Amino acid sequence: MTSIHGTFDPRFQPVRDEFIRNFRERDDVGASVAISVDGEMVVDLWGGYRNAEKTLPWEENTIVNVYSSTKTMAAMSLLVMADRGDVDLHAPVSRYWPEFAQNGKENVEVRHFLSHSAGLSGLDQKVSAEDVYDWDGMCDRLARQKPWWEPGSQSGYHALTQGFLIGEVVRRVSGRSIGQYFRTEIAEPTGADFFIGTPESEFQRIGDLIPPPAGPASGASQDSIAARTFASPAVDARDSRTAGWRKAEIPAANGHGNARSIVRAQTAMANGGVAFGKRILSAAGAARIFDVQTSGMDLVLGAPITFGMGYGLSTAEFPMGPNEHIGYWGGWGGSTVVVDQDARMCVSYVMNRMEGNLMGDPRGFVLLQAAYQSLG
Repeated sequence: MTSIHGTFDPRFQPVRDEFIRNFRERDDVGASVAISVDGEMVVDLWGGYRNAEKTLPWEENTIVNVYSSTKTMAAMSLLVMADRGDVDLHAPVSRYWPEFAQNGKENVEVRHFLSHSAGLSGLDQKVSAEDVYDWDGMCDRLARQKPWWEPGSQSGYHALTQGFLIGEVVRRVSGRSIGQYFRTEIAEPTGADFFIGTPESEFQRIGDLIPPPAGPASGASQDSIAARTFASPAVDARDSRTAGWRKAEIPAANGHGNARSIVRAQTAMANGGVAFGKRILSAAGAARIFDVQTSGMDLVLGAPITFGMGYGLSTAEFPMGPNEHIGYWGGWGGSTVVVDQDARMCVSYVMNRMEGNLMGDPRGFVLLQAAYQSLG
């Protein structure tokens, strides 16, 4: 019997019940789930072990690499800047990053980064894991590269590249790296224990990810945009255990946190810009995630996705809940974040045993369903 720790509002008992079933029936090793409603935490649970050998308990402040759930932090950072008038999402990227206007990218707009539609989902040049840790090198390659499809025409999931694209705009405008900007403007005001670029002082509480049996591109035809996207930069879950990966800023993939820290950061996006008594952005700024940018078959994920500004949007084809205004994303392996502006609810699930599917995980989905059941 796995010990479950933390607190929950009694009406969210169904969430706790499903969290326990994730360990009993769905092979969870270590995990956390958190929920906020109306800007305050109503569920904060954790349990299991932070290593495959089950010798180290998953503790209250255990953090892990959440892969692409990090993208919501990068997107939120840019949305905060836009809300403050520092960035125009409809402006050409070259207004802020002049070197980007090469090889047919003169008309690429900032919003195309948020909707995975810039045509830069991977790199022509093969790069090593160590190359991905070099911020300037990655941004220089992206600035020089020709798009793989017409920018803005449709989405193709920018698995690792999106973070560098968004992050370089943040850096050029603010003078701070995106990890620094996120920490000072979002994480610190909301008390979110989340890092884009994790200092060595936090390494002792990082849980090891347990890799899935196959990589994210398994099954893709060799010459497809999907295969090319995951071929370079290549993704290996074992890299998450290295100091180089942990310390680098890879804002599409290497954020470290837990469900509580994701919810503390993302609650403002579900609650009219306010989280835990602090206003992070305006209600209109938070609502911009529902400005539809692309809708249709994603060239990389091979599924019908509607992207707003930085978040996937719930649709009849891909419903995430009963309400209209739901934004979501998740990370390779199974972590999830959902913001429901109608219910004023934010939900996150974070784990260490990875599944191979990029498009959702039953462990997180049953917790989301239980959250809606609890709301009635």
